[in-house]
Amino acid sequence: MSHQVIKTKSAPEPVGPYNQAIAAKGTLVFLAGQIPLDPHTGQIVGENEITAQTQQVMKNIEAILRASGANWSNVVKTTVFLTDLGNFGEMNQVYAQYFPESTAPARACVEVSRLPKDVLVEIECIAVVE
Repeated sequence: MSHQVIKTKSAPEPVGPYNQAIAAKGTLVFLAGQIPLDPHTGQIVGENEITAQTQQVMKNIEAILRASGANWSNVVKTTVFLTDLGNFGEMNQVYAQYFPESTAPARACVEVSRLPKDVLVEIECIAVVE
């Protein structure tokens, strides 16, 4: 399978053996899960604050989408990982700012027991670049 690694300094460096995103066959771009790290400092943004953390995650995703030649309208699938589904409403308010309801991608949202660096939210997505 032909694929290209997508990497930008406008989003945090991976904290493990993965890439920010992979463009497969030049049309599909698979973004690794993004957590609320500031790409310049490597520090967590919004300690224990779901709104600030979700905003940073979305900024990181946007930077990677741009680096791959995509934008929010190219996203076809997201997966949201929350350490507490009680934070769903606040996360969803931030998330909704990026996706109009009429064209929003398919989404799954699950509660997990723990995320890297003990953050509250992680989001991954798939985009189609034409």
